[in-house]
Amino acid sequence: MKKDWEALLRELREIHEDFREIAAAELEVAEWVRWKCKFGCRAYAKHLTCPPYAPTPEETRRLLAGYERAVVARFEEVQPNSEVPPAHIHHYLWDAILKMHETMFELERHTFLAGYYKAFAMAALPCSYCSDCLPERAGFVLEGEASKRFCERQERARPSMEACGIDVFKTVQKVGYELEVRRSATEEIIFFGLLLIE
Repeated sequence: MKKDWEALLRELREIHEDFREIAAAELEVAEWVRWKCKFGCRAYAKHLTCPPYAPTPEETRRLLAGYERAVVARFEEVQPNSEVPPAHIHHYLWDAILKMHETMFELERHTFLAGYYKAFAMAALPCSYCSDCLPERAGFVLEGEASKRFCERQERARPSMEACGIDVFKTVQKVGYELEVRRSATEEIIFFGLLLIE
């Protein structure tokens, strides 16, 4: 039996208190988002949770059609690794990314166990569970979707919103969060995650 919605939200706030509700139909999906991954992100094709391995915008639209509700989680006070140059963004933010991915997984797991069996989380940026993902390893042979079966953290690894074509800027603005383009490594960093609930 599903837990009462308000009771579920109270329990989720014990895991991570900063989130806001949004109707799944309000989530913005756009083709340009994946193009930004493909032409502009150093992690492209290096992680099984990123393009070209992540679901396409069209697949994401089909997924979202099966949900009514979602929550957008905000992660402030992101602490970068000051020993790594900001140009190496993934390693610069490694610990913070891992913490966010773990939190999103815990939100998904708790929601699933509360009877919302379709719960599915998405995070931000490339996965940080392993020091190097399979596509980065010598001898790795791309086998399309089948490659994911070799992921060492299959139970926890989730794609980022942007990897799946979700326009994070428009989506988080719809729930009233502010999000600005980051212009320097000294500016505050904020992450956002998404939990689909049905």
